[in-house]
Amino acid sequence: MKLSLQQLLIYLILLLCIQLVDAQKTFTGIEVLQATNFKSLQGKRVGLITNPTGVNSQLISTIDILHETPLVNLVALYGPEHGVRGDYSAGDHVESFTDPKTQLPVYSLYGKNRKPNSEMLQNVDILVYDIQDIGSRSYTYISTLGLAMEAAAENNKKLLVLDRPNPLGGEKIEGLITEPEFTSFVSQYPIPYLHSMTVGELALFLNGEKLLNNGIQCDLEVIKMEDWKRSMTFDQTGLPWVPSSPHIPNAQSCFYYPVSGILGELMVFNIGVGYTLPFHLFATEWMNADSIANNLNNLHLNGVIFRPIHFKPYYSVSKGKMVHGIQVHITNYKEANLSLIQFYVLQEAHKLWPEYNVFELCSGDRITMFDKVCGSDKLRKEFTKNWLVSDIIPLWMDSIEEFRAQSKKYYLYN
Repeated sequence: MKLSLQQLLIYLILLLCIQLVDAQKTFTGIEVLQATNFKSLQGKRVGLITNPTGVNSQLISTIDILHETPLVNLVALYGPEHGVRGDYSAGDHVESFTDPKTQLPVYSLYGKNRKPNSEMLQNVDILVYDIQDIGSRSYTYISTLGLAMEAAAENNKKLLVLDRPNPLGGEKIEGLITEPEFTSFVSQYPIPYLHSMTVGELALFLNGEKLLNNGIQCDLEVIKMEDWKRSMTFDQTGLPWVPSSPHIPNAQSCFYYPVSGILGELMVFNIGVGYTLPFHLFATEWMNADSIANNLNNLHLNGVIFRPIHFKPYYSVSKGKMVHGIQVHITNYKEANLSLIQFYVLQEAHKLWPEYNVFELCSGDRITMFDKVCGSDKLRKEFTKNWLVSDIIPLWMDSIEEFRAQSKKYYLYN
């Protein structure tokens, strides 16, 4: 049967609509808020904590969405690490200034103040948080979230979280729970290294378990996503990825950050930061790439393969020098124990080159950062007795099921 030109046109339009609907499977908190005509914000003076990841599926900034609608009175912006517009490098102090596009005041939450003070909040009725997280405890945006919740409670303000996917999905939990004496901006709360929660769920967890300062609780609302399931990783959402920081350029980077980020704190191994594959690599000037790759592959670790690699970093550790090591290839994300891979690298490197003790090659402050990101010094002390991963697995993994049961009551998604 031949189709007329009109029928063919209708068919093509329908096909395009189906493809567009199928492409985006998940709708983020900002999109759900838009669909309600911003009901939760109407009649209130709004302060927005965000960065370049705060966008809808058409990549329109949440700043612009709230600033341009007459239904919302956006009065202030707040910048976490890397800044509201993403124009600061990792660790750089973020300054307060006037946003040139909106002419709104921008208050820094990664400089002199990491928690909004009463002066920053005096003209605000409600704080809105819209930042894409990567699912790892040491990524500082969730520390900013918790401190903003404390500030909201202390200043009698409401806090609204516009929820976004955990790019690692909602099932993978790894790591020990941060011990109180190792609380820091890279391990602000007693949660595992990979916690499996969305930022909305995490906010509910911190509030409900009274984990904020002095057990304070804030007036909290979470705008849930639509059509996100715990089994979904970011690539299954149909959403565009905006770099959440300079070394997390794509959603796949979120899988590799926990693979090497802890060991990277020592600044002995180049982990791909300063090269084209941040967090995918482990390399030094003194390793033999084939030897370390063979040793690691002979361990037959679930869901991962190691490839020899040689490169010159453009910046960071061993800048401009030839380094040798391995690239990590994740072949089965669900089976791989991501955060233990770096300890297997340490184990095999020490076996091959015992004269290079990485904890003696770095400064004391780097060891302190290593311990803070681990959430305890027990891991380092236990591991360096025999340099065996098997010695630390009980420490690293034994709290997982207990935490899963504790956090599950705050899950918003199945």
